[in-house]
Amino acid sequence: MAAYHLIEDDDKILVGLSGGKDSLLLTELLAKRACIQHPRFKVEAIHVRMENIQYQTDTSYLEQFCSALDVPLHVVTTSFEVGNAHGEDLRKQKQPCFLCSWNRRKQLFNLAQELGCNKIALGHHQDDIIHTALMNLTYQAHFATMPVRLRMRKMPLTIIRPLCLIQEHDIKAWAEIQHYQKQQMLCPYETNSHRTDIKRIYDQLEQMNPEVRYSIWNALENDNKLIED
Repeated sequence: MAAYHLIEDDDKILVGLSGGKDSLLLTELLAKRACIQHPRFKVEAIHVRMENIQYQTDTSYLEQFCSALDVPLHVVTTSFEVGNAHGEDLRKQKQPCFLCSWNRRKQLFNLAQELGCNKIALGHHQDDIIHTALMNLTYQAHFATMPVRLRMRKMPLTIIRPLCLIQEHDIKAWAEIQHYQKQQMLCPYETNSHRTDIKRIYDQLEQMNPEVRYSIWNALENDNKLIED
């Protein structure tokens, strides 16, 4: 909050609550921080369920979790169609992960505007942001990542990533301490992605240089890749 000015007085924030450890932590931290009243802001959460993807979460657990934190939870169900190869160029087909993510974001944007929220908070941590930078370098030939603050151009919304300075292993430790309930089933596409490969390569980089995290992060900061207004 101090380094990147992610939250200000009178913000109304919608949290994307997938049910994973990252989004559970984000919801918990924002709910507790909102009680301090400085800055003054409100928090609500949305959980998007996909009808045609066997990625199951316990909605009742999420409802109890949010209720204990006094955070209103909105559960939205949607779906998407995966393209096929009949008469289509395989190179032009969108991958299931892209389609799933795009449709989830669409639900977030729609509900945020319906509720009068001005910000959407996502649970990406520092490892996610660094891995994305490496993916863009490797596959897209440019140096960029998921900004910690991104002001949308076509709608009055700002995306924020309040966990941006938290490392994944710390989140895992906290999830165990708090006994966060794990998902019932993993996404069938979870291990079939470039991100899995990049994570493996990044682990090797950390073995070569334990400070590589900070080198990449400082490079992103120095090149103004973490804030987009």
